This record gives sequence, structure tokens and C-alpha cells, in this order.
Amino acid sequence: MPPVSINKFCLLKNVLFSGTILENLRWGKEDATEEECRQACIQAQADEFIQRLPDGYNTYIEQGGSNVSGGQKQRLCIARALLKKPKVLILDDSTSAVDTATDARIREAFAQAIPGTTKLIIAQRISSVQNADRILVLDDGRIGAIGTHEQLMESSPIYREIYEAQTQGGGDFDQPNG
Repeated sequence: MPPVSINKFCLLKNVLFSGTILENLRWGKEDATEEECRQACIQAQADEFIQRLPDGYNTYIEQGGSNVSGGQKQRLCIARALLKKPKVLILDDSTSAVDTATDARIREAFAQAIPGTTKLIIAQRISSVQNADRILVLDDGRIGAIGTHEQLMESSPIYREIYEAQTQGGGDFDQPNG
């Protein structure tokens, strides 16, 4: 793939580098202003915890983000992706360490901040994908069903079973973390 094409894709892998929060965010957009970085962090639900850090956006992040929680790392990486504004964004369980309310606010930010971006979301939480245009249900590594949330509730016993388990208090995160 030519370099120009590669820059249109963004795989959201939760990787942080040694450096400040601002330096990590600017891997998404080198010339991003502090205000652009802050807006991306507000959308990614990261600004609040950053503001509580002693050095705010100038807080030093250890290699791999070892000095922040899993949820904080995910939100910083989401903010970096929002700054990039890619044509295609691949999210692989990228909100698994945040509660469902935060996950919903992040999904809303995706809709507002990068509406023209194609998003491929790999998730275990049905709430993370139920508003998608198309959902693929995997069964033993193969596509078991394809459809909207409503279609899959009607046609896919696997999807329906997972949905019911997650919405009846057993399988989804109910408490905020990270």
C-alpha cells in the first residue's frame, strides 16, 4: 500500500510512548494545537482525569503507559485517533476498560467528531455495536450472522443470548472504572 493510502487508516491499538500526554496525542496529528488536543480529550472522556494530574497535559507518560490505568490509556488513544480524523478507523475492543456510560459518550463523540470515517468496531459488548449499520456475529471463528441489531435479535440465537446476558445485569460493566 503506498504511504499516502496508509495515512488514511488508523488502527486503534492502545499504545502510549514515553513523553508527555501532549506529545502522545500529537502522534495522531503532529501540528495539533493544545486546544485541539484538549477538545479531542474532552470527546474521548479523558480531559477530566488529565486535569486532575499535577502537570495536566504536560504529565509524563511512561513507556507503554504503565503509569496510567487501562481505561485512561484507552481514552488517550481514542483522543489521538480523533485528532487524526482517519478515513477508516479500526477499533479492537478499544473501550473494554471503561464503563458503559463512558463508552456511550465516546461513541457519540465518534458520530459528531468523525462522521465521515468508516469505523470497524470489534467488541464483546453489544452496547458498543448495536447502533452499527451492519453487525457480524462470529461463531467458532466463522461469520454466523450479519444484520442490524433488530435483525439479529430476530434471526440469531447466539446474538440474542449474548444480548440478554449482558442486559440482565450479568455480563456488562455497570460500574465506572479507569
